[in-house]
Amino acid sequence: MTRQSISFTAPNDEWLKSQINNKEYTSKSELVNDLIRQARSQQVQIDWIKAKIEKAENSGFTNSSKEQILKLSKSLLDG
Repeated sequence: MTRQSISFTAPNDEWLKSQINNKEYTSKSELVNDLIRQARSQQVQIDWIKAKIEKAENSGFTNSSKEQILKLSKSLLDG
């Protein structure tokens, strides 16, 4: 594992210490690594959503009403 030296603002350092004192984590390193894992996982989800939005935007626009769109969506979900 690579060692790093990082600095925290006072409020962030206090929050990290509180998480350790609450027995949520055993060390700042464990907590920071968990936060990074969570951020990476969220980024995967964000990228997926962005791709879906981009695909939808590139597919064009419709003149259908909200009701027509909802009806079509429900029929596609029902199979």
